[in-house]
Amino acid sequence: MSRLVVVDDGSKDDTYAKLQNMAITHELLLPLTKPNSGHGSTCIYAYKYAIEHGADYIFQTDTDGQTLADEFESFWDMRDDYCAIFGKRPNRGDGIFRKFVENVLCMILRVIFGVRVPDANCPFRLMRVDMVKKYIEMMPGDFNLPNVMLTVYFMYFQENVAFRDITFKPRQGGKNSINVRRIIKIGCKAVRDFLSLRKNLRGCGND
Repeated sequence: MSRLVVVDDGSKDDTYAKLQNMAITHELLLPLTKPNSGHGSTCIYAYKYAIEHGADYIFQTDTDGQTLADEFESFWDMRDDYCAIFGKRPNRGDGIFRKFVENVLCMILRVIFGVRVPDANCPFRLMRVDMVKKYIEMMPGDFNLPNVMLTVYFMYFQENVAFRDITFKPRQGGKNSINVRRIIKIGCKAVRDFLSLRKNLRGCGND
């Protein structure tokens, strides 16, 4: 049985209350709420929730309307052939700067980890839970870019993955809290974190 788990990361509006009301008539909807800790920690929280509650697959996407729900089916149809299917965004509705940032990120991952990825942080991905469980403990619980590192681990250890084009529209809802200064700050911290995590890969094998 599938569940639609929506994690409210301590929003200040009435998102969680609305979700609770919707859950009354939508029995497969499971709203969760937690203190605000940022996107990365929230993804880790949700992934560990899925692991602990016996899920077989995790499908993750953001809720700001940039991705299309009807593109999920093509990912699901590929689930028996790959342990993970990652979205890749050939066209980004959120602007040239975001595309530039993604390209720089992919270059950094190639230099630090030796992996080539077309899109490291796409918020549209289907992953087998056993594979997520295998790698999620290799990063800190408050790591800011867990989707990036999961992509890196899958590629570094040569897991059987696929990248599939998706539609990525301009943001449809919510407020973008990321500006250029914050992106630079996140990027500098990410490089330090990547270098630290690379040290931990020494001696690791793909069992």
